Amino acid sequence: MNAPEEKACRLRAQGLTCAAVAVPLRKPSEPSATRASPLVRRAVPADLAALVELENASFSGDRLSLRQWRHHLDNPGAWILVAAQDGHAAGAAVVFFRSGSRVARLYSIAVAASLRGRGLGAELLESVERIARRRHCDRLRLEVRADNPQAQRLYERHGYQRIAHIEGYYEDGADAWRYEKRLA
Repeated sequence: MNAPEEKACRLRAQGLTCAAVAVPLRKPSEPSATRASPLVRRAVPADLAALVELENASFSGDRLSLRQWRHHLDNPGAWILVAAQDGHAAGAAVVFFRSGSRVARLYSIAVAASLRGRGLGAELLESVERIARRRHCDRLRLEVRADNPQAQRLYERHGYQRIAHIEGYYEDGADAWRYEKRLA
């Protein structure tokens, strides 16, 4: 067995995937799992072009470069999730894990503009939370633009609490709110 196959087997044993054939990050019996729901899976190198396209369409600044995407795909401290719908990347989430820390950091969630407002961001967020729990994290932390009330509502509906205001956090000088959720 080669190294990528060994890694895929280890992840499958944990109920996760990094294989090109996706394994859902939720059980079919879970309430949010319906036939029309997108498949949330771990990103693979074949997703790179779609991830960059989605990132560029979703964010005007503070974007990951192709090089950064490649690095994060191979980084054991990073998880990139793709929400695939009809064979296309409809959304993505990036979460980081630091060795020795029980706090996971949600770097970003992006959803294709044509699919926003349909629960895809919530599906990605719930998947990130499941992965963080499996990695023995007891908290998930994130930053969100102070001028993005839709994202703030999403996080607040999922139990996130504002814990800090950060002035000039973003590349364009915009402020951020830091949120955190205790994971049960």
